[in-house]
Amino acid sequence: MVESIPDFLDWAIKRGVKLNGIEPQRIPGRGIGVIAIRDIQPDEIILEVPTKCLRTITTMPKARLRKCAETSVSVHGAIAADLTLDKSSKYTPWDAIVPSSGDLIGMPFYWPPELQALLPPHSRQLLAKQKAKLERDWSQMFTAFPELHVEDEGDLGRLEYEQNWLLVNSRTFYYLNAALKKWRGSTKDDHMTLQPVADLFNHADEGGCHVAFGSDGFTFRATRPHKKGEEVHICYGNHGGDFLLVEYGFVMAENCWDETLLDNVMLAKLDEKRKERLEEIGFLGSYVLDRNMVCHRTQVALRLMCCKVSEWMRFVNGNDDGEASQNAVDALLLQLLQEYAAWIDDMIARIPMLKIVEHEEDLDEMKDILVQRWRQIRQLLDKRIRSLEQGAQT
Repeated sequence: MVESIPDFLDWAIKRGVKLNGIEPQRIPGRGIGVIAIRDIQPDEIILEVPTKCLRTITTMPKARLRKCAETSVSVHGAIAADLTLDKSSKYTPWDAIVPSSGDLIGMPFYWPPELQALLPPHSRQLLAKQKAKLERDWSQMFTAFPELHVEDEGDLGRLEYEQNWLLVNSRTFYYLNAALKKWRGSTKDDHMTLQPVADLFNHADEGGCHVAFGSDGFTFRATRPHKKGEEVHICYGNHGGDFLLVEYGFVMAENCWDETLLDNVMLAKLDEKRKERLEEIGFLGSYVLDRNMVCHRTQVALRLMCCKVSEWMRFVNGNDDGEASQNAVDALLLQLLQEYAAWIDDMIARIPMLKIVEHEEDLDEMKDILVQRWRQIRQLLDKRIRSLEQGAQT
């Protein structure tokens, strides 16, 4: 792959891509990233990708586009089909530097079911949605393009489509033009395009570049100084760790947007009557803890467990600020978080001991990623537990 980078850059530059002070390079253990090859100052334009270099539904062969448009496939699914069916040499240098199937083992999609079952609750929810979206797109594309079905050592057409679908899922940028607006059933999730060089930027929660697009293409402008040799990042969005793990296949040591669901510990404490009350007002489930606090939905559910119904209703309706019951709520929350923390410790101890024959050569790496994610969640709990314990002492 390293040897492919110069050929890829030559290909991209000849097509109008402009790099200023940056260069794609392999980063040990992290694939390819974008590195500053000189000191970069804030507000410098470091990358320009013209519209003619973008790859989206408008660059598909017309016959292929027409078949896709006749279905209810998403733009995502159509681009994945185009990547799978295109056997021309037009994009060969670009194709040569995209991750292979072996590079995608960080994505839970490729994990054995036994390991997927041990994902945090929000990760499992996101993975289920991801699988459902892919299945819908595949069923549409298989009908429109029977040639995608290749019966050779398993369904290689399906496997190749899955890989391309996941590549599109993790490497596209938000983009909008007339064709995307008109796509049948189009939503903001369909406003996407692939672009060379830019798809090599790695993520940081606060980024390092501002990304803008217009009729001429995309422009990447540095938002802070970068020293020569420093990696230059962009922000993929304000995403928590579960989203980054499922959608992109990595975990971050620090993430200011991290959060976790508390549903498994909260719902276990609610009897059926309380669940019915919460469902009636639209507050059953989706209980979130971020780096600073629990969400309002969690506060509502906790009060139902430790307050009289009349007091709880006043809080729900906004007629009571909840101050009088806050100590009881905090005490209950502390207990629940401590129980969850102990459960997570047990989970972290169990994962390395899991024996699975499938994916044996990659299993240790998958386990390490999963343990990292659970440890991040444990840290979120620890921070809130310490805050609650200090509050109880004052």
